[in-house]
Amino acid sequence: MNSTASTSGAAGQTMPDVQASRDTRRVAIDRVGVKEVVYPIRLATRDGGEQRSVATISMYVALPQEQKGTHMSRFLEVLNEHAGEPFRPEDIPTLTRAIRDRLKAEQAHFEARFVYFIEKHAPVTGAAGLMNYEVTFECTSNSHDDMMMTVAAPATSLCPCSKEISEYGAHNQRCRIEAKVRMNGVLWIEDLVELLEHAASHPVYAVLKRPDEKYVTEKAFENPKFVEDIVRDLAMSLDDEDRISWYSISSENFESIHSHNAYAEIIRDKRG
Repeated sequence: MNSTASTSGAAGQTMPDVQASRDTRRVAIDRVGVKEVVYPIRLATRDGGEQRSVATISMYVALPQEQKGTHMSRFLEVLNEHAGEPFRPEDIPTLTRAIRDRLKAEQAHFEARFVYFIEKHAPVTGAAGLMNYEVTFECTSNSHDDMMMTVAAPATSLCPCSKEISEYGAHNQRCRIEAKVRMNGVLWIEDLVELLEHAASHPVYAVLKRPDEKYVTEKAFENPKFVEDIVRDLAMSLDDEDRISWYSISSENFESIHSHNAYAEIIRDKRG
């Protein structure tokens, strides 16, 4: 018969802790925990400030074969305890280790997806606007910490083939460039956004006046890129960045004259 641990209730009564009891099926679970927790977060910014966002957070631990269940409330307890200060990317391993320790697990995993805003100024008029970027922090902690940051940025791509064969004009489209990276040292979200946008034909902006539209259109026309060019140029930039040790990058071009999208991907481990 399984034994059941006990805890004390509000009135001093002994309450059974069923989750801590033994399980006889001898089946370990790779990940168990809480998923899709919507939670307000504070984020440190590169300029020394902070911004607030709302994250969708998932937290898991590995459960050994002899333990019946995990303690779900403890995940939220740890999250609440670490929510007082603005998060930086390098803070996520500390939080993940805290989950592992509180749950007495051999391995823990933390993931937070959120929208991050950066103020950008139009290239000619300087008109200000907020650009939104998709960001994910994820970390697995066992005998070591494996932290990754993912950033996705919209940009403009202009087709070199269309420019070459057309008497005038060239078809262009929005693209979505994404990079998942493992880091050495401090790498800000803003740093990765700049690398992503630099790989495109031209960045996009939240606010553009007519002089800005003229500038962006002409600059993209002068810098045509296939989807292959975008990921190759991005790969070269990440290869030169000492703060990045591994990356998985992709670009999806939302074609304006085809019924399909163009896609390219590169995965590279710089550690050897």
